[in-house]
Amino acid sequence: MTKPSRRRFGATLSLLAAALVALVTAATALAAAPRSTSPPTLDGTFRQGSTIRTSNGAWANNPTSFSYRWLRCDNQNCVRIAGETANSYRLVQADVGKSIVSEVTARNGDGSSAARSAFSTPVADNVAPQNTSPPLISGSATVGSTLTAEPGTFTGAPTFQFSWLRCDAAGSNCTDTGARGRTYGVRSEDLGRTIRVQVRASNDRGTTNTNSAQTALVRASAGGGAGPAVPIASVSLPDRLVISAVSFSPKAIQSRTGTVTLSVRVSDTRGRLVSEALVLASGVPFGRVTEMPETTTGSDGIATLTFRPTARLPLVRNTAVQFFLRARKAGENPLAGVSTRRLVQVRIVPA
Repeated sequence: MTKPSRRRFGATLSLLAAALVALVTAATALAAAPRSTSPPTLDGTFRQGSTIRTSNGAWANNPTSFSYRWLRCDNQNCVRIAGETANSYRLVQADVGKSIVSEVTARNGDGSSAARSAFSTPVADNVAPQNTSPPLISGSATVGSTLTAEPGTFTGAPTFQFSWLRCDAAGSNCTDTGARGRTYGVRSEDLGRTIRVQVRASNDRGTTNTNSAQTALVRASAGGGAGPAVPIASVSLPDRLVISAVSFSPKAIQSRTGTVTLSVRVSDTRGRLVSEALVLASGVPFGRVTEMPETTTGSDGIATLTFRPTARLPLVRNTAVQFFLRARKAGENPLAGVSTRRLVQVRIVPA
């Protein structure tokens, strides 16, 4: 072979080698397992007894088949659900309160890879919530302090709402303070009373209301005479009595046949609750409610009186009955000494 022929032959071999390398490189690039470009998604109602489904998600590298697994998750810790390998899953009691995740595995001739869906919302029970552990209140029952509610434990994976109640020393005769949310700022109106929180638990099947136990008696702040009620004998000028809170139960007069309870809390100008003070309550004008005898405050600083509307009371919606209140020390001039007076009213809302 001449030298030019050998050179041409060498060049041809070089071209063939380069072409072979290119073909191998291209073939290697095409040989890749599936790769997730968008995770699977879940569809359905997340309630016990319902069937949910998973999509495959989106994949690169042309998968040829898919397989499925389902996981039950609690606080990001997941366990596989045995025997569930379809692209749909029927929710069971063990799923209630947990989140569900699907795991999709994509395969082609070059391998496989898996991708998981996002966590579902917690699975709801198929019945209205039931309380299994009551709500709790933490914090100091002191004017100016903040109380915090824990909802307790309920079946049915509910959502919660909180209402704060002002109650008597026994936790009874509660009225709504109007405060909502998990925290409550203790007010001067709460002095000598107790506080409960009512938790409203709701899911798609219904609602359940549950009250916490009552707090201790609300005390004044450290700078306002904290401590138990003092006897009226301990109150003398220049200190005076103060009618520091009034409540009616029910909140409005609805008929002439029902009894209404009037609670009157008495403190002094130093912020101390006062026991043994004499409390008088009279309807204005006279005769529209039954008379109430003068009543002594108890160890919680509260006097409880009851009355009924009389036939002379017009039951006109959005009007009110006025009451003259007086608190005094026995043996003193009712218009002098440490006595105090106040006007209050209760609305009329015919049933």
